[in-house]
Amino acid sequence: MKKTLCGILSFTLFLLGCASAGAESLPVRHKLLYQGHGSLRIVTREGKVIYIDPYAGNGYDLPADLILVSHGHRDHSAVNLIKKQNEGCRIIYNTDALIGGEYKTFDLGFATVEAVQAGNNKNHDIKVCVGWMITLSDGVSIYATGDTSATDQMAELASRDIHYAFIVCDGRYNMDIDEAIACAKIINAQHSVPYHMSPGALFDRSRAELFDVPNRLIIPAGEEIVLE
Repeated sequence: MKKTLCGILSFTLFLLGCASAGAESLPVRHKLLYQGHGSLRIVTREGKVIYIDPYAGNGYDLPADLILVSHGHRDHSAVNLIKKQNEGCRIIYNTDALIGGEYKTFDLGFATVEAVQAGNNKNHDIKVCVGWMITLSDGVSIYATGDTSATDQMAELASRDIHYAFIVCDGRYNMDIDEAIACAKIINAQHSVPYHMSPGALFDRSRAELFDVPNRLIIPAGEEIVLE
């Protein structure tokens, strides 16, 4: 009996050790890498990899589980940079997300992705462009405006208590700093992040500093943050 109890105890400790080792191999928190311009990479705490509007910077080495493309311009749609895709990887293009004027929602299990309004009268037809609202498994939410000016839907998003809102502000192809600030105040995210700041630049510190909102979070290109 004594030997049996010892054996059971040893086996239980072995299983606990395996479980602990497995837990340590996964991220404790979600992480987001700002690759620059309008490109983002999220690694969820489950280890799933999401690329948003691939084009700029580095960090395309991780095999993808989800790729989101907000519109067809080359600086948002360089899917070819992502050389590896995990089995079952989804690529969701704007043409999949906006059909006949209807914005689609996709439940991936590790994340829910909602297409939202995006576009302007300058260079981005609202009938073919989208932004992305991504809600991760524990409720952390990320809004990437894509290329846009102010939209009617932004007022609705204010009720969502968004954790991170990435707001375009280049002032040439999209809204300028003043309009971006106004949009940030409407959306009222916990963290408002300027991105897509200057055509041809990964990051523009001077324009980021002009994005003057109380809940501003500046993330330089190439920097990774923990989402919480």
